[in-house]
Amino acid sequence: MELNYKQLGFKCGIEIHAQLEGHKLFCNCPTELREDEPHYVIKRNLRAVAGESGKVDIAAAEEMAEAKDFYYQGYYDTNCLIELDENPPNLMNTDALKVTLQVCKMLNSRIVEGVQVMRKTVVDGSNTAGFQRTALIGTDGYLDLKKTKLGIPTIILEEDACRNITEEKDRVIWSLDRLGIPLIEIGTTPDIKNPDEAKEAAEKLGMLIRSTGKAKRGLGTIRQDLNVSIKEGTRVEIKGAQDLKSIPKLIENEVIRQINLVSISKELQKRRVKELRELKISDVTNLVAHCDSKIIKQSIKAKNKILGIKLTGFKGLIGKEVQINRRLGTEFSDRAKVIAGVGGIFHSDELPAYGITLREVEILLQDLQCDANDAFVLVADKRKRAEKALSAVVERANQSILGVPKEVRKANKDNTSSYERPMPGAARMYPETDIPTLRITSEEIEAIEIPELIEDKIPKYEKLGLGSDLAKLVAKSVKAPLFDNFVAQYPKVKAAFIAEIIMTMDKMIKRQFNISINPTEEDYNILFGALSGEKIPKENVMDILKENKPVKEIIGKYSMMSDTELEKEMQKIVSEKKDLPFNALIGVVMKKLRGKASGKKISEILKKIIG
Repeated sequence: MELNYKQLGFKCGIEIHAQLEGHKLFCNCPTELREDEPHYVIKRNLRAVAGESGKVDIAAAEEMAEAKDFYYQGYYDTNCLIELDENPPNLMNTDALKVTLQVCKMLNSRIVEGVQVMRKTVVDGSNTAGFQRTALIGTDGYLDLKKTKLGIPTIILEEDACRNITEEKDRVIWSLDRLGIPLIEIGTTPDIKNPDEAKEAAEKLGMLIRSTGKAKRGLGTIRQDLNVSIKEGTRVEIKGAQDLKSIPKLIENEVIRQINLVSISKELQKRRVKELRELKISDVTNLVAHCDSKIIKQSIKAKNKILGIKLTGFKGLIGKEVQINRRLGTEFSDRAKVIAGVGGIFHSDELPAYGITLREVEILLQDLQCDANDAFVLVADKRKRAEKALSAVVERANQSILGVPKEVRKANKDNTSSYERPMPGAARMYPETDIPTLRITSEEIEAIEIPELIEDKIPKYEKLGLGSDLAKLVAKSVKAPLFDNFVAQYPKVKAAFIAEIIMTMDKMIKRQFNISINPTEEDYNILFGALSGEKIPKENVMDILKENKPVKEIIGKYSMMSDTELEKEMQKIVSEKKDLPFNALIGVVMKKLRGKASGKKISEILKKIIG
């Protein structure tokens, strides 16, 4: 589908979330993630509370209604009572605050005079307290893109949520290891003009944060949320885009989804379909009790119920594709899964199928009193859960009449999205009473230094002789400060060679010899010092490192010969091979004395010997 984003009234803004190194935001626990067996597990049930406005947030209310049990895995040596919400929080991590202030200055933001930590109600289990601590640090900034000056209305420092381990119908297991990791959140205005510009903005914001040298690295440490709408649609937030390359396709698919949902809405209005205000749920267990559907058979065996409901005027529309391989019926199913915890739904647009015959469909249509334009939905589960699921389906069907529902969706691996929760509002925020307001003086702001940007390092490294790809690799790496130090300390060693050793040698050795190395800064210092002092030839570097031992212990056996020793050895070779031409002779000498002298030195002495 060819999309004209300007004609569609396209609007897009992004939120970028980046984890910071160091200790956690409100305690001194480390920020490492664990994969070993937890030391303990605790169980919690959470409930939503009224925010500062006195109202309970709509998203929090829905999350609480799911009534799930939450289990938290923890470790005695890397978690504390603050993460369990058994102790009040410590004061804010000042190192994380300093990094956030640097980002504010890089984005030309106005830094607030007083940092007021707020509680943001979240009862999906991702926080043990039922809220996330968050603080506004900067406002009214901007980011220069190639064609757009993009507004940055907010820069926030907050604590990251627990890490999801497994999720089932009635319970979720979380790990406490991620809870409390400092997280910078940067939000933009909805002025992004197309999907590629969204990717550009995300790349540049990520680059700015990584330029501080304090951003965590690895999958999941930087996440993007996308806010997308078209003129006839509404704002939808897509959470959890981790791969920058996926951003344009996620946005494109959401625009297509909104176009299709608007089309469905217009057709429903053309059919004069009205909102279903009264739930008329029918028990159709006996009507399908003998069908060949595995799901229905298993449900009946478990003494569950098969419940159905008529959707007036929806025939042919539930099966309409709204995104690739996702239909309106998929959206109904998403709601039922999230809100009621069921495995899915059946709907009449996809039947007969799944072991349900045409005859059984006709019986169901008759029993549910469906007319020519009507459809039905079935759910197989425990009665209360099935009723809850059908209620969620009806709510989503009613929203289809109006158009595009305002909601939060999660990014899927195929660059589509699925329902997560309603769009939250201001009702979820209220002040944190355990942490005093932190004042930031003009002197403190003035003292904050802006780090050198990664994009400025790349051309500088290219001037040092690094190729374009290697320059980018070094500039984006956490090893960039190490490279800078070595280049300054060892000017006799080529900068490109230093870059290749610290950036690529470990991968080369792993690929060629299946040896994993992890040299220390001391190892590199000894190595480059020896190269600079011409004590070892560069040909020996790989051999030294692949021994995977402290360099100081083994470097002696790789030392070069003195000129006198070298000439003596070469005189012997020349006398034995005196009939060989120079090019053949130098090959023999290089093979015999490899690693004992540089090629340049060998060539010079050989020319001297043979005259």
